Amino acid sequence: MSVLTAYRRKSAGSLAWHIGSLAVLAVVLYPVLWVIGGSLKPSSEIVGSLDLFPASPITKNYTRLTEGIADIPISTFFVNSLFLAVGSVIGVLISCSLAAYAFAKIRFAGRNALFAVMIGTLLLPYHVLLIPQYVLFQKLDLINTYTPLLLGKYLATDAFFVFLMMQFMRNLPRELDEAARLDGCGHLRIYWSIVLPLCRPALITSAIFTFINSWNDFLGPLIYLNEPDKYTVALGLKMFVDQDAVADYGGMIAMSLVALLPVLAFFMAFQRYLVDGMATSGLKG
Repeated sequence: MSVLTAYRRKSAGSLAWHIGSLAVLAVVLYPVLWVIGGSLKPSSEIVGSLDLFPASPITKNYTRLTEGIADIPISTFFVNSLFLAVGSVIGVLISCSLAAYAFAKIRFAGRNALFAVMIGTLLLPYHVLLIPQYVLFQKLDLINTYTPLLLGKYLATDAFFVFLMMQFMRNLPRELDEAARLDGCGHLRIYWSIVLPLCRPALITSAIFTFINSWNDFLGPLIYLNEPDKYTVALGLKMFVDQDAVADYGGMIAMSLVALLPVLAFFMAFQRYLVDGMATSGLKG
């Protein structure tokens, strides 16, 4: 009897856990389903409609994207965003990995103080630095260019990624460095041939988050870019809502879904490398 009671309690607990999981899943997926349904509705039925999916779906919102916005092809926004995202990934991987190697493997005067200052920059909100940075780039005549959006990526200003890579490098056996030095390798050769291959999980993690952050960035391009033909996808979405005309919510939602595809493709392409790297100890051969 006690065994049967225990079984019933276990079944009831399992059922409650599954019901709770399904409820959480429904809450998480509802915005995605609403966006998918909204992309298949006319703009006049999106706001105020309680139906998740329309009774008569339309594809006009997607075909509308081929016409462009304000005589600017939609592909222009995607090319601009891709340029910034890829450029940001390259800059972060190069600069942050070099800074992380210096903090993790090289002993120099003031290392701890510089590291503390770097970590302290994580406490500074982006908006605090926005005005001084804008004034600086304005004096350098770099407004309405991509330089303000990319320059910091090549100067290791992303302290979080420096910290992430540095912690990974510190866990690598020092015997590898010592063996490389006995073979006559310098810091640059050790960094390139030994440390970077073993830090693949940290590098891929940094690349994924950098790509997503750059692709979805709205405030940076809004501040520094003035010409519509240089806009990114985030700014292109804003152009669907015009204060002087009827807002095209259907086109905006359709473009939002299309804008998710490059991010998903980038994540799926590198996910298995991230999982493979984390599954191993980081040491091969």
